[in-house]
Amino acid sequence: MRNPRAGLSRIYDVYAAKVISIVVIGSLLCLGVRPAMHAGRTPLRMLALGDSYTIGESVAVVDRYPVQLVTRLRDSDRIFFDSPEIIATTGWTTGNLLDALSVSRPAGPYALVTLLIGVNDQYQGRSPSEYRAQLTTLLEQAIGLAGNTRSHVLVLSIPDYSVTPFGRSAANPSRIAAQIDIFNAIGRQVAADHGVAWLDITTESRRAADDLSLVAGDGLHFSGKEYQRWAQLMEPIVRRIRE
Repeated sequence: MRNPRAGLSRIYDVYAAKVISIVVIGSLLCLGVRPAMHAGRTPLRMLALGDSYTIGESVAVVDRYPVQLVTRLRDSDRIFFDSPEIIATTGWTTGNLLDALSVSRPAGPYALVTLLIGVNDQYQGRSPSEYRAQLTTLLEQAIGLAGNTRSHVLVLSIPDYSVTPFGRSAANPSRIAAQIDIFNAIGRQVAADHGVAWLDITTESRRAADDLSLVAGDGLHFSGKEYQRWAQLMEPIVRRIRE
């Protein structure tokens, strides 16, 4: 989803994906988020694929959930990841992400690949059958980028923006929530069919209905505080991957 003030219908040019990873990693370094080096150990590589939630629309770079995750893994578990590579743009559907991957061609293998995509498919009224087909293709590509190690891939559910001020101002917030549940049922099944981990963050996101500190300043996306919770939920799954 895009910041409502910027126009939700506008989609970024997918050819920007050629430079997304470079720009993101460069910005992390400028802000002091540096590769977690450890004597005698090469940092692991993480690739995060998605949309506005993965790129962290309306939050600081250090508050993005992929960045918070690698920081937690380093500090709490002594699992050392390099700064995450992120291919994600606000407004992207599954189709946009597929196009971006065909252009950017990230070079695996990665020790961890995460996939969180679908809110814009729901928002734009894309069909569940199209979502299933394109998510399946994305997941197969994610598995390939993880060196065909399925246990190194994690799919996250679509969070529920109907609980945000923007979502609550819609004509039928309950319909939004119901549609997100339909898309998430598809995502869960696709993940299960491919033998990869699935993480429900939707339930957690719905806590924002009673806690506006979990919503970003744009009234639509989630805050760094909420992304911190997602990173906490991801941490034990990634820990098991590395054991």
